[in-house]
Amino acid sequence: MMKDNRFQGYNMKGFQKDLTAGLLVGVVAIPLGLAFSIASGVEPIYGLYTTIIAGILISLLGGSKYQIGGPTGAFVPLLFGIVMQYGYESLLIAGFLAGIMLVVMGLLKLGNLMKFIPRPVIIGFTTGIAIIIFSGQIANFFGMKVEKHEAFLANMKELVVKAETINVYSIGVALICFIVILFTPKVLPKVPGPLLGLLVSTIVAFYFFPNKVATIGSTYGAIPRGFPEFKVPEVSVEIIINLLPVAVTIALLGGIESLLSATVADNMGGSKHDSNKELVGQGIANMATPFFGGIPATGAIARTATNIKSGAVSPLSGVIHGLVVLMVLLVLSPYATHIPLASMAPILMFVAWNMSERKEFAHVLKTKSADSVVLLVTFLVTVLTDLIMGVGIGLVIAFVTFIMKMSHSLKIRERSHEVYPEIIPSEDENSRIDVYNLEGPLFFGSIDVLESNILENLDNKTSVLVLSMRRVSYMDTSAEAALLAIVDRIRKYKGKLVISGIQQQPKELLISTGLYHKIDKKHFFKSKEEALYFAKQQVGGNQII
Repeated sequence: MMKDNRFQGYNMKGFQKDLTAGLLVGVVAIPLGLAFSIASGVEPIYGLYTTIIAGILISLLGGSKYQIGGPTGAFVPLLFGIVMQYGYESLLIAGFLAGIMLVVMGLLKLGNLMKFIPRPVIIGFTTGIAIIIFSGQIANFFGMKVEKHEAFLANMKELVVKAETINVYSIGVALICFIVILFTPKVLPKVPGPLLGLLVSTIVAFYFFPNKVATIGSTYGAIPRGFPEFKVPEVSVEIIINLLPVAVTIALLGGIESLLSATVADNMGGSKHDSNKELVGQGIANMATPFFGGIPATGAIARTATNIKSGAVSPLSGVIHGLVVLMVLLVLSPYATHIPLASMAPILMFVAWNMSERKEFAHVLKTKSADSVVLLVTFLVTVLTDLIMGVGIGLVIAFVTFIMKMSHSLKIRERSHEVYPEIIPSEDENSRIDVYNLEGPLFFGSIDVLESNILENLDNKTSVLVLSMRRVSYMDTSAEAALLAIVDRIRKYKGKLVISGIQQQPKELLISTGLYHKIDKKHFFKSKEEALYFAKQQVGGNQII
């Protein structure tokens, strides 16, 4: 372990800081682990198992110095949908498959590709997830007896239909937890608000409202004390095939959130994470947790930030955080059965509020640009349908709008038509030099500009076509095909194509496709002046009329 660069210069003083940070983050992680597992539709103990196993492995094997891993709010709607549709056992298999995919992504060094996901898409689906989490806790907050559905609108309708089941005792317990969470940072800034809120509201419910509110014990039974039992889920080829789409979604979401969290950690702690190593670490953790009943895990931004603010100096703080949760599980798990579900609701509501990125959401909307459309569509589809559709459609719209923007970035300026009448032997022979300046990328989205401005204007009067490409930094094969069409057209009229100032990438592409030699390397010049001099020699003229 000590060979890890993240432990470089580590000493006893650093260990003391990690111990303090690990204890604090471990305490914070306990109520979140319970809350996220319940919200995901599984027994609360599995959230603690995930916090322990994934938390330790992600810290040991990941590529971030400060990353804290475990169950997170971003996974809640996705995991709940999987449990509802396929069942808990299938969720374990999907999590394992996602872990394999994350490892493969890391080994293929795909970590750097995550940064190309547009920010409006990330904000849109993150805010959408926050709305789903927040709305999903309304029933627990008010103590309502409702049937949970996958669809957002169906859940909202259920709340209206079952309004008569509101429990005033649950509201009182939830409000106590909410108020404690709200004011703890102001009164006791070093005490975790969620934990204190959970303890105070649980004590109030136990002594003043006995048997009046639903608790973890009354809903899910006793929480077992001890180490999680190793168990291999039943797997078949058919099950794997059916679960591949959701496994891909888990892997992509887990990879995105983990790398976002690692980036936040870099900015806060002045470190630099290894994206590909982080994916491998996340993958191994998600491959291991299902064998102990754990749900999919990822980097947790809030807990990672808490870790850094608490003085952590190495990944050991994350290992300690997992061990703290394990010690609490071994000693205090019987008492967790008394925790009211109404106490968990405000904790998740605060999580949803903090992850909503409401300021960034409003900022992008104010731009009234294509990014605003991408943001709104991603958000609405995420909330009203599901996360997969939200991200997918958001990416498609972002891609289309980007291509439209880039297609308009190509500028073709027609500089001159240079005519030499004194050397024309007959009316139907070539007599003109056409000169065009190209500015911007040449790719599939801009070839229509190339064709409409140049190809369609070529005729039998064009003796030489001069293209200045000094400001063309990129060309793809679609643009190369359009250029080939121009070459064929001008040769049909017995003319020549001359190119000046071509940059490295377009030149290498033309060489690799053979078009460079088809045009003739003698027709490529460093400057437009040299190209024009050559063109004038071809028509035999010495003056411009």
